[in-house]
Amino acid sequence: MPRRVVITGIGVVSPLGVGRGPLWEGLCAGTTGIAKPTIFDSSGFATKLAGQIPGEFSAKDSVPKSYRKAVKVMARDSEIAVAAARLAAEDAGLVTRGSLDGAPGTPTYASDRMGCQIGAGLINAETDELTSALATSTNEAGTFDHRKWGAADGGGGGMNNLQPLWMLKYLPNMLACHVTIIHGCEGPSNTITCAEASGLLCMGEGMRVIQRDAADLCFTGGCESKVNLMGTLRWSLLKRLAPCSESDAPESIVRPFDANAKGTLLGEGGGLVVLEEREKAIARRASIYAEVAGFGAAHSPPPAYQEIRTKQNLSSGDRPGDGVRFAVEAALADAGIKPGDIDAIVPTGSGIREDDLEEATGLRAVFGERLSQIPLITLTPFIGQLVAGHGGLQLAAGALAVKHQHLPARINAGTPAGGLQAGSTAQQPAKLRHVLIVSSALGGQNAAAVLKQS
Repeated sequence: MPRRVVITGIGVVSPLGVGRGPLWEGLCAGTTGIAKPTIFDSSGFATKLAGQIPGEFSAKDSVPKSYRKAVKVMARDSEIAVAAARLAAEDAGLVTRGSLDGAPGTPTYASDRMGCQIGAGLINAETDELTSALATSTNEAGTFDHRKWGAADGGGGGMNNLQPLWMLKYLPNMLACHVTIIHGCEGPSNTITCAEASGLLCMGEGMRVIQRDAADLCFTGGCESKVNLMGTLRWSLLKRLAPCSESDAPESIVRPFDANAKGTLLGEGGGLVVLEEREKAIARRASIYAEVAGFGAAHSPPPAYQEIRTKQNLSSGDRPGDGVRFAVEAALADAGIKPGDIDAIVPTGSGIREDDLEEATGLRAVFGERLSQIPLITLTPFIGQLVAGHGGLQLAAGALAVKHQHLPARINAGTPAGGLQAGSTAQQPAKLRHVLIVSSALGGQNAAAVLKQS
């Protein structure tokens, strides 16, 4: 029998606040963290709202004193990951190299028995940092000159004016890199960059690492920040964002699974959890949120690709929703349960019509008419679409729901199509034996996990 895996620590950084407490309290109270961003000027975009981490967020207070200089070369995504990892370690009651910070003591686990898998995205360069270098690559007419930008003569132009460690700041694997260095994780480490599915795919990787006895513990989840000029520009050009003004009520904008939804809103943050081998967690008397009972992953052509093939009268043999269906069916089979055993679902539910239709079609193929009776925990109206960070927060919310045997509120429910549960709801107690988490990405990657009461 494979080793059993449980969640013993949750670290969250989200637009609802820093820590699992603000996330859970905000979800239960029906409070959205979406507002006008202050870390960049969104006035030039059709979409004026986003989910920004509140306050003056920095990782300086989340790293050992001996490591604080490294914060200068951390992108915001890495800072989020470092903060989430510290919160998760503290919540799990772990002693790590980071918590000791050179003081005498013995870590809970040997370094080679600790792994780390963190989902990351295309990290956006800071505007001032990039444009200050671009400004030195103009010609006499004042327009950008590619030859000046790439000149290797050391003349002080273009790329020579980027900070020396610029590339190290924006590599996606730097999230896991900093976390592993701080906490002494020298077991299997990995970075997955599959957009919205990244965090849950990393959770699956961490689960398998522990099951095959390559480690006893893994930090896993995902983090990302798209609340910046470049991130918003990219998603605006992709036409995935809902137009809105500063005065619009955020709860009226993001409408998961609504056929009339106009798009989503971006957010920043992420969630990391501590996965641990169950018997070892029990032996050290750790508090357990939930057991990860099953995991599945699958791929299907994304909606945009399917549309192109339809216009060209080409058939790929794929049916809408197949990727979601295959991932969910694999997770259920891995957990040894049937669709009727699922008590709640935490879907991606981004509010983007094409994506939501694909997800709803896959879920309907698995659950049939019962789908309209299964409670949904929809996060996007509360925090925005966190892309690589979204799966980590879905995982955190699902684990908290199982632990507390409680369903948080639903807001911005709109009128879901495709046989999903309709209407906004208040928080309520519920018997949650099994909760399904589903993440679907723009590129067609899909992941699903089953959490069960431990």
